[in-house]
Amino acid sequence: MAKILVIEDEAAIRRVLVKILSEENDAYQLEEAEDGLAGVEKIKNEDYDLILCDIKMPKMDGVEVLEAVKKIKPEIPVVMISGHGDLDTAVNTMRLGAFDYISKPPDLNRLLNTVRNAVDRKELVVENKILKKKVSKKYEMVGDSEAISKIKDIIDKVAQTDARVLITGPNGTGKELVAHWLHEKSHRSKGNLIEVNCAAIPSELIESELFGHVKGSFTNANKDRAGKFEAANGGTIFLDEIGDMSLSAQAKVLRALQESKIQRVGSDKDIKVDVRVIAATNKNLSKEIEEGKFREDLYHRLAVILINVPSLNERREDIPLLVNHFAAKIASEQGTAQKTFSDSAIKLLQDYDWTGNIRELRNVVERLIILGGKEVSETDVKLFASK
Repeated sequence: MAKILVIEDEAAIRRVLVKILSEENDAYQLEEAEDGLAGVEKIKNEDYDLILCDIKMPKMDGVEVLEAVKKIKPEIPVVMISGHGDLDTAVNTMRLGAFDYISKPPDLNRLLNTVRNAVDRKELVVENKILKKKVSKKYEMVGDSEAISKIKDIIDKVAQTDARVLITGPNGTGKELVAHWLHEKSHRSKGNLIEVNCAAIPSELIESELFGHVKGSFTNANKDRAGKFEAANGGTIFLDEIGDMSLSAQAKVLRALQESKIQRVGSDKDIKVDVRVIAATNKNLSKEIEEGKFREDLYHRLAVILINVPSLNERREDIPLLVNHFAAKIASEQGTAQKTFSDSAIKLLQDYDWTGNIRELRNVVERLIILGGKEVSETDVKLFASK
């Protein structure tokens, strides 16, 4: 059911608009406001799928109402109602974010089409927001231990800046979750987050993968190809396992950070890029620098902000939350009823030596859900959680 607010100071026109829309679709829920001030008060207190708003009104005109809506609830489409002398203003409101405008007296077909389109657009906006929340939940950081709370605080402070971040910690601790949260909470969230696993790409191909190449620059380079830095332009690039990157690629990454420029392999043409770099590693980069395997100047460029993700053994108090989180997620993925874990089962899992960290815990929870009883017990943990 679409909820529509009609803001119009002329009672006769207001009644006509309400009558037309209610006859068009009895699912429309219509409300009225006799001036802009009354309309804005309603908008503050209620959610609407569409606002029809006159331009010339006492107390607060339509342009002021539009500006207020864009601040209060920008997702609500606003259709302006213009008199003959208000056309220039009506056109200007489109630049300010109005969905459309209709002239007085309203053409019936144009009015109804505009209303249908605006209501459909609101539904799409809401669906996209729900989808984005679902995507965000995929990368939810679960835990309220001191270590995780500290990481969340750092993310909140750093995300809105373009400061480069180096994330350290053992394998399986969730370093990629930190990268995703930094991106999703940043002003770059509408841009791409491009992930590159530096350890998974052969050293001879890493430069082409990152910076692209031109046709003929090496065997099998059959056409020009953009690299990951270009794909991340306007967004974020996440260089996972950067400690495994070759020294020659490190030099090019350093130049990209210093000058915001890259060159495709086989080309001497500079390409400007606007990219935030987040890197992660499970290696001790200080030791790698001492051994000549990692550039010290690149380290200092990357480690503007350092975030260390602790091992699961260092945050055992989060295990009950993580078990419940994974149990719910696995049940949803498999379309089965969620299983509970007994207190003794949880205690046993908290005492376990989690060398594989979060990744291992998730696998064990899935195994226990598949093989355990209706309530996963201490016995189930002893039987099925062993390495």
